[in-house]
Amino acid sequence: MIQSMKRTLYMLSGTLRGIFFVIIIGCVIGIVLYTQQLVRELRAEARDIVEFYALTIQRIATADVDPKALGWAFENIVQRINFPLILAQPNGEPASWIGLDIPVDNRSSETLKEVKKILQSMARENPPVVIKETDTGKVISYLYYGDSKNVVQLSLLPYISLGTMGLLVLIAFVGFSSIKTSEQRFIWVGMAKETAHQLGTPVSSLMGWVEMLKSGELDDQDLRTVARDMQMDVSRLEKVAARFSQIGSQAALEVQDLRPIFDDIVKYFQRRLPQSGKEIRIKQSVRDIPHVAVNRELFEWVLENLVKNSIDAMKQKKGEIEISAGFVDDKRMFIDIRDDGAGITAKRKRDIFKPGYSTKKRGWGLGLNLAKRIIEEYHHGRLYVKESRAGEGTTMRIELKL
Repeated sequence: MIQSMKRTLYMLSGTLRGIFFVIIIGCVIGIVLYTQQLVRELRAEARDIVEFYALTIQRIATADVDPKALGWAFENIVQRINFPLILAQPNGEPASWIGLDIPVDNRSSETLKEVKKILQSMARENPPVVIKETDTGKVISYLYYGDSKNVVQLSLLPYISLGTMGLLVLIAFVGFSSIKTSEQRFIWVGMAKETAHQLGTPVSSLMGWVEMLKSGELDDQDLRTVARDMQMDVSRLEKVAARFSQIGSQAALEVQDLRPIFDDIVKYFQRRLPQSGKEIRIKQSVRDIPHVAVNRELFEWVLENLVKNSIDAMKQKKGEIEISAGFVDDKRMFIDIRDDGAGITAKRKRDIFKPGYSTKKRGWGLGLNLAKRIIEEYHHGRLYVKESRAGEGTTMRIELKL
């Protein structure tokens, strides 16, 4: 079942990546088409303006006026346009220009050669407007025009957008991959530390019992006591091994009564609490609840983590932890673990389930994250902070489907 879920999630993530890629391509194509349409419209408007100026110049040129009026019309009527314009003679030589970064009064051969290159480039972009005599139809001159700075910038917008989006996607991909790799590395290291921590206590205890046996000073009563305690430590090692063996694999759920699990958790911590130097009482308030499908080893692990967090939250020497259970509705039941410890701030409520988040100096921040994964991914339930007040305590709630 777990492997099937993983395959489904992998296929779903691949589908989402494909959809995301298609959306990006669609956005880019839409931007390109829209901007190109705007460029075409602006070029059409520019040509209308040039044709109007050409008609004006044509009327002036065919009228009985001083020939200098042609140059005056070009320099004074056309000077307010915002795109480059070149007035050329019938033989193609530049006569005057505007909108170029070249002074119009500079008539050196090098300048004219440079203007002519620009003129040829304009001709490739837009066909020139011909100015003819009204009566004879003789060509007087040509008006060459180019794109304004706004049109040029607008035509470059799709490529700038594509480059920017590509850069952002690349940065996001690299960042996400880096975060994912770091998180996986941290989880592996944390799991190794957690394994060592879980095994450390019973192994140390067994080593102590072995040393006592080596001494040869134990009587029959002491030997029976040592054998009983060693059996408890071995059982603890078996339980730890069973828990870790089920992480990442299909966990078998069995319908069972939860009250024996609560009893074992309370007994386990009651044996350990005197060593902590705190006077903490753990009590149960469990009503008649139905049997629920759980994996005992993993579910015990969740309860241990929650109770242990409650104990760590007790900054004072005395305190109380209550385990209660009941019905949310006719389809769900709850298990609450309430303490009167330091409480959780509103900001921390969003962070406590993140891997790596811990308020303890030697904590790895995997306990609550692991507990949440076990409840939600293996048992299809919920684990969340029901309520918490700074300095008053916290209630963690588990919800399971009936």
